[in-house]
Amino acid sequence: MRVGFPLNRFVLLIVLALPTTGISVAQVNEKARSKDSSRPNVLFIAVDDLRPQLGCYGDTVAHTPNIDRLAKIGIVFNRAYCQQAVCAPSRASVLTGRRPDATKVWDLKTHFRTALPHVVTLPQHFKQQGYDTRNVGKIYHDPKNAQDPISWSAPEIMAVTDEAGPKYVLTENLPTAGSWKAAATECVDVPDSAYVDGKVGNAAVELIEELKDTTFFLAVGFRRPHLPFTAPKRYWDLYDVDEIPLPAHDRAPENTPEIALHNSVELRGYTDIPDVGPMSSGKIRELRHGYYASVSYIDHQIGRLLDELERQNLLANTIIVLWSDHGYHLGELDLWSKTTNFELDTRVPLIIASPLFHHQHVHTDALVELVDLYPTLADLAGLPITDGLEGTSMAPLIANPNRTWKKAVFSQFPRPWMYQGEPEVMGYSVRTADYRYTEWISTNDKSVKAAELYHYNEGIETANLVDQATYSKKQAVLRRLLHDGWKKARPGNAGKSASSKKH
Repeated sequence: MRVGFPLNRFVLLIVLALPTTGISVAQVNEKARSKDSSRPNVLFIAVDDLRPQLGCYGDTVAHTPNIDRLAKIGIVFNRAYCQQAVCAPSRASVLTGRRPDATKVWDLKTHFRTALPHVVTLPQHFKQQGYDTRNVGKIYHDPKNAQDPISWSAPEIMAVTDEAGPKYVLTENLPTAGSWKAAATECVDVPDSAYVDGKVGNAAVELIEELKDTTFFLAVGFRRPHLPFTAPKRYWDLYDVDEIPLPAHDRAPENTPEIALHNSVELRGYTDIPDVGPMSSGKIRELRHGYYASVSYIDHQIGRLLDELERQNLLANTIIVLWSDHGYHLGELDLWSKTTNFELDTRVPLIIASPLFHHQHVHTDALVELVDLYPTLADLAGLPITDGLEGTSMAPLIANPNRTWKKAVFSQFPRPWMYQGEPEVMGYSVRTADYRYTEWISTNDKSVKAAELYHYNEGIETANLVDQATYSKKQAVLRRLLHDGWKKARPGNAGKSASSKKH
């Protein structure tokens, strides 16, 4: 059954009349952006490097009252997964509704339009349907050449870090010639707007007021808690550093192949972090403290957006989605940052609140993927779902969070990392309710270079069980799931892949 708002017939009539009336495209866009109370707005909030370290996900240390407030009126997806655990590939996947092997974005430099020059992105689709689409902060990856102006109704605001505002405040931490990294953390008693994300919050609040009389798709992207962990002092003060827990599992899983791991190069480049070798427990606590402080800093910005929606009487007619491009390691498995197929890197927070449903404290354990967001938001807004999408509309699941859903979800990561072009080896990973199976496959001869099998009885990878006799049947089932791919893992009778819907 189709779940959604009715299409804007007024806009459709204008478009159909174009050839004979002589109305300009600019006039059509202006009329299309006039307020239609029958269609919901969309507030699309992206947070970089945010793992489910939030109160609404059961973290008892985190101070995240505003994200928790959103969770109370929406649905919390306990088992949501990205398609590749690093910024550019994940964001390209979300915004095109295609998986990394379709976008050909496996690194930080390739633009998705190189392989898909005519693809209609998620915001572009809403724009074509008459929405005023705007962007504040990091939605596509940061560099200028990674942006996509055709997606938006107006130029992006603070979409590139160097133009958006500082990562640091202290003079000694400001980048110098030939260097772009300083300390991994910074704690200074300054206003929120001293750092980039406070500026993004300010601009987003102003845009909500500007757009209140239109039907809008507003994308707001926050950069913290990405390194460096820099946030105003008042967010650090929410935590007692001695109560910040150390990583529960701080060593690599037993029998795990070297190709599955990495050397935490993203963190090691900071000036107060040793290039190699272990870090002190004090430094580990400081980093984890900084991560929590950065999360709370972003939580406050999100609260400001919710407050402004409420002040403008928009909360009751706005779909709100909060997502992160990937997860993160904070010393678990002796890893920092992302770029693996492990659970902490691929699992992400995902919360959706829709005016169609009146959820209260609702969680679902259904397996879902970020690539599902494109068809889901189109479905919830009553828009046609474009051909070629590789995700599944979650609207039926949002309507009934306890229904049977996907058998499995899929992630991947290349080796070597940061290699532009087709990688030498790709690690393809399938996650079911209790297991993960990964194969590292040569792109040249398709041979399997290594394999991994994990049972999540402890919630994290502890030992690679591949080729153990006890798990041989389970391994065979998971291998078949991996090779059958995402199309055969979809729900059986509802929530079909958007690519199978014809409009």
